[in-house]
Amino acid sequence: MYGYHFDDPERRNDLDSAPYTMTSVVVNPYFDWGDDRPPRRGYHETVIYEAHVKGLTMLHPELPEELRGTYAALAHPAIIEHLTELGVTALELMPVHQFVHDHRLVDMGLSNYWGYNTIGFFAPHNAYASWGDRGQQVLEFKSAVKALHEAGIEVILDVVYNHTAEGNHLGPTLSFKGIDNPRYYRLTDDPRYYMDTTGTGNSLLMRSPHVLQLIMDSLRYWVTEMHVDGFRFDLAATLARQFHEVDRLSSFFDLVQQDPVVSQVKLIAEPWDLGEGGYQVGNFPPLWTEWNGKYRDTVRDLWRGEPRTLAEFASRLTGSSDLYQNDGRRPLASINFITCHDGFTLRDLVSYNEKHNEANGEDNRDGESHNRSWNCGVEGETDDPEVLELRARQMRNFIATLMLSQGVPMLSHGDEFARTQRGNNNAYCQDNELTWVHWPKPGEHGGDLLDFVRAMAALRRDHPVFRRRRFFHGRPVEGTHDELSDIAWFTPEGREMTQQDWHSAQASALTVFLNGNAISEPGPRGERITDDSFLLLFNASPKPLEFVVPLAHGRQWQVVVDTARTDPVPPGTGPRVRAGDRLTLKDRSLTVLQRPA
Repeated sequence: MYGYHFDDPERRNDLDSAPYTMTSVVVNPYFDWGDDRPPRRGYHETVIYEAHVKGLTMLHPELPEELRGTYAALAHPAIIEHLTELGVTALELMPVHQFVHDHRLVDMGLSNYWGYNTIGFFAPHNAYASWGDRGQQVLEFKSAVKALHEAGIEVILDVVYNHTAEGNHLGPTLSFKGIDNPRYYRLTDDPRYYMDTTGTGNSLLMRSPHVLQLIMDSLRYWVTEMHVDGFRFDLAATLARQFHEVDRLSSFFDLVQQDPVVSQVKLIAEPWDLGEGGYQVGNFPPLWTEWNGKYRDTVRDLWRGEPRTLAEFASRLTGSSDLYQNDGRRPLASINFITCHDGFTLRDLVSYNEKHNEANGEDNRDGESHNRSWNCGVEGETDDPEVLELRARQMRNFIATLMLSQGVPMLSHGDEFARTQRGNNNAYCQDNELTWVHWPKPGEHGGDLLDFVRAMAALRRDHPVFRRRRFFHGRPVEGTHDELSDIAWFTPEGREMTQQDWHSAQASALTVFLNGNAISEPGPRGERITDDSFLLLFNASPKPLEFVVPLAHGRQWQVVVDTARTDPVPPGTGPRVRAGDRLTLKDRSLTVLQRPA
């Protein structure tokens, strides 16, 4: 499969590769979809759960062993019930297009576990099939989509159209290299070599009509034939490189915009690549939503105690208007996340200051070195009860902040169980129990964190003030008969924030008022939307702080969230407080007060 001799890369290899090459399988396209319909949930109703087909299901004790790690496992009632109880409305699957394993990893006894090494853009990966891999994987994948749709859960695919598994000039010739190398790949001035903005050896040539047709045909196939509901585009800035620089008006976006099929599904960009000018958060066209890396970084910085983060945190909490408002997009353009497959898990984020990737065989050189993490005083595993209590509280702070933020929340699989990868923040090659989700055994409870995640997702689902479709105005909303602003900001002392308060280096606490009577967008039939009002009290400082409940924004309140507690506040049981009362918040904790409409 290699066009050269390993002992002499300059000497051409003319051996016939036909007996060894991958070949396609012709499948029967018939499938009984019955009355399957896409759930078509609006972004304001969406909670995304990013998961790996194998990693999510491999260790689930209620799944038959022959189904674990497969598409069929996704359709099992145990998995669907968990997602439903968690409040998930969209399952975002890490790559399921047919991929191959890197020669280097195989030689090291590792594998390309994540799957960002695509070679077949029209085929479900055969290793995730339990029914057979001679085309049966197509039926199995369709069955999983149908079952998830029946539960009201959308299916979003993480797709890799920025490069292929053929690598650089030393990689194998599997498909496109042999068909028309200079029409499929971006080459340097010396056509023997590849331009690489992806870190994988090659980049597809986005101004080539052959590449554009390939991508659009693939996208339409997965929507029309497989009934998927959207796509998350890996390293999407590379898709915008029509020439060398990132061009948000490149041909690819034009094709998507006018396509009657692809333009109707969810389109999510990972808005960066490794090339010059590749960090493009906030710069994608209006049809698109984006993984908001600035949200992740700012929220991590706030809770680990970095100075000068309060003003930017306010922007991230309210939908990142600085990124999305100028081009006409809304808060729902922001896919908010604290963790994802790439980087620390939630538990590792509060347990490690440094990455620990020795198992990857690269002497810990791989992976991000600046993680904005904090180990709460001890690196790695510990039995210190104070450290463990702080770590658990920090995890609750992150989950609560995520669910209370405007935009679309995304959870990473296993974080609801405090999954650990023992400090490995680049586990792309670890197909083993390090990366698989460890589920509670039958009869066991999933833990307090699981209950907390469920409770926060339910609070978000039940209250439209946390999932607005328009940005806050910062003033009373016309036609609502409410003299109060739709949002207001206060110091812990209960006075409105000033410019000096926002820019104080040590400021790490504030109160936010969300007015449920001042929601500007109408309901589905044009009706006015009203909701309860809320006060969000954030204390990200390392010491307890006293908060004064603002006087003019409601007389009676009830505590509905307190991250200092190990369990969720049962509905209707939280302490009641009045305007002017003083509440002491534990160090690094968050409290939410609710006032009925």
